[in-house]
Amino acid sequence: MFLRQASPFLLICFFTCQCLGQIPLKDSLPNKQVLIFPVISRSVETDWSFGIATSATFHLAKNDTVTRTSNAQGLVLYSLKKQLVAAINGTEYFKKERYILNEQLSYSNFPDKFWGIGNQTQDSSQEAYTFRQAYAYLHLMRHLGNRCYAGLIYEMQDVMEVKYEENGLFDKQKVAGRTPYLISGTGLSFTYDTRTAAFSPDAGTFAQLSCTRFGSITGSDYDYTNVVLDYRKFYRVYKNQVLALQGYFFGNIGNEVPIRSLAGFGGNNSMRGFYDGRYRDKNQLVVQGEYRLPVYGKWGLVLFGSSGDVGSTFNDFSLRGLKYSYGGGIRFAISKSEKLNLRLDYGMGTGNNHGLYFELGEAF
Repeated sequence: MFLRQASPFLLICFFTCQCLGQIPLKDSLPNKQVLIFPVISRSVETDWSFGIATSATFHLAKNDTVTRTSNAQGLVLYSLKKQLVAAINGTEYFKKERYILNEQLSYSNFPDKFWGIGNQTQDSSQEAYTFRQAYAYLHLMRHLGNRCYAGLIYEMQDVMEVKYEENGLFDKQKVAGRTPYLISGTGLSFTYDTRTAAFSPDAGTFAQLSCTRFGSITGSDYDYTNVVLDYRKFYRVYKNQVLALQGYFFGNIGNEVPIRSLAGFGGNNSMRGFYDGRYRDKNQLVVQGEYRLPVYGKWGLVLFGSSGDVGSTFNDFSLRGLKYSYGGGIRFAISKSEKLNLRLDYGMGTGNNHGLYFELGEAF
């Protein structure tokens, strides 16, 4: 979720600088390809922003035709409002995929918006707040056979500062996490993965269940359990056209869950068109689909749609209350062999919700 709601100028900047960002292959990491390019963007939250982004694809072992391509992306972004975001995301596939490591590391000093907690919050309730945090997520998986993996998870979030409107929604709703806090937890996962590619699969299944426990024994200020179920299915419909489907559940069990750990509805990967965090609550359920259509050479088009909601308990979910979003996008293949795409999506959601997204890699 590196470049959410960037302006179209960001796309122009990327293509202008793409050829300047190529780095030669290195023997230490076989088949290594690196792109480095400047970023210029503008959004309501940041005004004009400037920075540097990088994307790397590589193989950790030579002469290994079984293992999928490892990848890493990084971004440093600074705005005229003196806001800073620095982030690294990556997935490393070790030899013959005996082990897979996922990592997310970030530092953010960033404004956000808050409409209250629940699935019935009003647009008129919008309040601005700013948070400063460091975040780390490490997920190591061990191959069990038959494309099944068992994993260990560590997650840490250090919210060092929260600034919000006095006597506003944060105080009225007594929102957990409205003062600085630390969460730290460990967990287990089980994964089944038969996808044909790491970046843009055209066939296969991905199913993952994870459970992470946060509590005093791991140094957490809040005591709760996070459960995530992610199911994806990919179909090759006609030639290189692909139908991609996803069902996603994010849930929290506990009396108090801090604001930055609640399910955040919307964003660049789910319910595109809704502001990331437009609705917040303990639980979230989303289903979405994409139709991916190659057009010419490195160019392609995508149509997508999604539906979902948030709730404190399962009783809060209902068919009548579901939110919807839909839209389309353009794809440009940075690497056709690795199926790594640059995507520009525009999504529209229920009510007056819409957004433009510029990203590396598919939404799911």
